Amino acid sequence: MYMKYNLQLFAKDGPGGEKTEEATPKKLQDARKEGQVAKSADLITAFMLLGLFFGLKIFIGFMGTKFILAFHSIYGSISTILSDEVTQNTWVSILRDVIIQIVIISAPILLIALVVAFVFNVAQVKWQVTGKPLKPKFDKFNPIKGMKRLFSKDKIMELLKSIAKVCVLSYVVYDELKGKYSLLFEFYLFTIPRAISVIGGIIINLGIKISACFLIIAFADYIYQKRKFAEDMKMTKQELKDEFKNSEGDPQIKGKIKARMREASQRRMMQELPNADVVITNPTHLAVALKYDRASSSAPVVIAKGADYLAEKIKSVARENQIEIVENKPVARMLYYNVELEQEIPAELYQAVAEILAYVYGLKNQT
Repeated sequence: MYMKYNLQLFAKDGPGGEKTEEATPKKLQDARKEGQVAKSADLITAFMLLGLFFGLKIFIGFMGTKFILAFHSIYGSISTILSDEVTQNTWVSILRDVIIQIVIISAPILLIALVVAFVFNVAQVKWQVTGKPLKPKFDKFNPIKGMKRLFSKDKIMELLKSIAKVCVLSYVVYDELKGKYSLLFEFYLFTIPRAISVIGGIIINLGIKISACFLIIAFADYIYQKRKFAEDMKMTKQELKDEFKNSEGDPQIKGKIKARMREASQRRMMQELPNADVVITNPTHLAVALKYDRASSSAPVVIAKGADYLAEKIKSVARENQIEIVENKPVARMLYYNVELEQEIPAELYQAVAEILAYVYGLKNQT
């Protein structure tokens, strides 16, 4: 008893074999359209944190002044709010003023976060808008695949990154605060603005240091994501063949089409051959048929040409139709290799071909 089986099913990566070939530009472009790109979310987060704390450092004076003004404005409205004459319009006006103040105070930080997120997203993956990643994928609800993803290499990498972040955060916080314990015992001597300034400075400096450390981790993650994406995008030899067939067409089909076109061209050529004035030969390997019609062309035209078997066929048809066959090796080679069908001969061959045609016309006049 014999069993048929496909050895490709036993390959490392399933049908098609192992993915050993680099991804083609077409596959990478298709992946971009699907929203699959090499990017690190941690890199964007790290830059956003860095931008946030630098923004706080730069705009803390502006934000503090605006905050104090907003506090005075809201505090001054308490008497109006508690009065019996307050109306709905008054409530709307006070609420609008509060929202405007909040927007003005937070605008610098929000703007920095928006610009940083946009710039570093575009820097990583260029500009590509697609809604395909938002479409629901029902295979993600598969519990078996979910368990595989849970214990995959990517999840292990995420766990290692999380541990690294916690370690970095702990060390940086400890290193920053270990020399500032004495301040805790001096806060009762500070005024409120002074205490806020000191605490704000500690928080901002701590945030910048943490962000800078996260940035190093994020760059390492970005390099990992680039390599992982390149590895995931690799193709099997079979996938390369299939892509070539889909984009360029099946080579066998293209070969058959070319063969049929060649046959059709040869048929037209042989049909036109009886109208030739002369056939110039190599003498055994090449044959070129010329026709000269003063009314339709300014120079003789190549109406048929061929090598080996086709050359013999051209000479045979010429004999059947009593067309003169002239042996001239240099002219035959020049015409065969440099002039296409239905084209006039080049100027440098005028003299040689004119002599051949004069000889042929002379033979015809004699007969």
